[in-house]
Amino acid sequence: MKTFATKRVLVTGGAGFLGSHLCERLLADGCEVLCVDNYFTGTRENVAHLLSHPRFELMRHDVTFPLYVEVDEIYNLACPASPVHYQHDPVQTTKTSVHGAINMLGLAKRLNARIFQASTSEVYGDPEVHPQPEDYRGCVNPIGPRACYDEGKRCAETLFFDYHRQCGLSIKVARIFNTYGPRMHPNDGRVVSNFIVQALEGRPITIYGDGSQTRSFCYVDDLIEGFVRLMASPADITGPINLGNPGEFTILELAEAVIRLTGSRSRIVHKPLPQDDPKQRQPDITRAKTMLNWEPTIPLEEGLKRTVAYFEMQLDLQRLRAAE
Repeated sequence: MKTFATKRVLVTGGAGFLGSHLCERLLADGCEVLCVDNYFTGTRENVAHLLSHPRFELMRHDVTFPLYVEVDEIYNLACPASPVHYQHDPVQTTKTSVHGAINMLGLAKRLNARIFQASTSEVYGDPEVHPQPEDYRGCVNPIGPRACYDEGKRCAETLFFDYHRQCGLSIKVARIFNTYGPRMHPNDGRVVSNFIVQALEGRPITIYGDGSQTRSFCYVDDLIEGFVRLMASPADITGPINLGNPGEFTILELAEAVIRLTGSRSRIVHKPLPQDDPKQRQPDITRAKTMLNWEPTIPLEEGLKRTVAYFEMQLDLQRLRAAE
């Protein structure tokens, strides 16, 4: 059995927003990291600073095809996670969630490896229960434009628990709520990156609906801490466990905070609310608190400052490249 210092960990979707931060954390914890990504939404740039690390390896691969490697643990993060990206090719999105889960579970079974599934608060749909506990079964439209992601992730959870019951596989399932921070894709349609980029460029800030819908925003470092604690928890803690910040804010409040922190003169404009867009989203994190001793520590204001600084740097780099 390998010691913790030499544990080899596979991270699918490892060049994405969350995956790149997880790879960093695992390297800091002494693990060997195999980062797998097909670059549909992830980028080599997100992990470029890790390429020279002696315990880091990067592989281009699509999880809808089987993968034959030797590892001790698997974090399955591969899947586009924003409406702009997952609705671009909805069939492929469903395949990534379902076929990807089957392939990674098959790998975990062969290796007798513990496997972590990055599920989502989208499994709750447009919730009728607020805040959302893990035993709430959700209100999802199975044939709507968001179903490729919502139902794909729900099916992946089914597969994880069936492999656990049928094959005795050690599983960990996290339901991730809105997360933000450096390395978010600037054009992925997520509300935090949208607002910050629009504000920094002096463009109108787009709010869909009247802005009264609520979200809970978790800074990426807090979320990654939750990932690591869940993976290291006793075998009988399978999840699903909500990971997110229970602080609830309206979209209008978020827009006003971004305008204030960027010093922008952007005005707010309203557009029609997309179909099946949830009106409320707030995690009940009682399980995470009691089972993992985890809760977020970084306030929204502080997290937004760090994220604004990242996007300011990215926009400056773009300007320099354009001027060359």
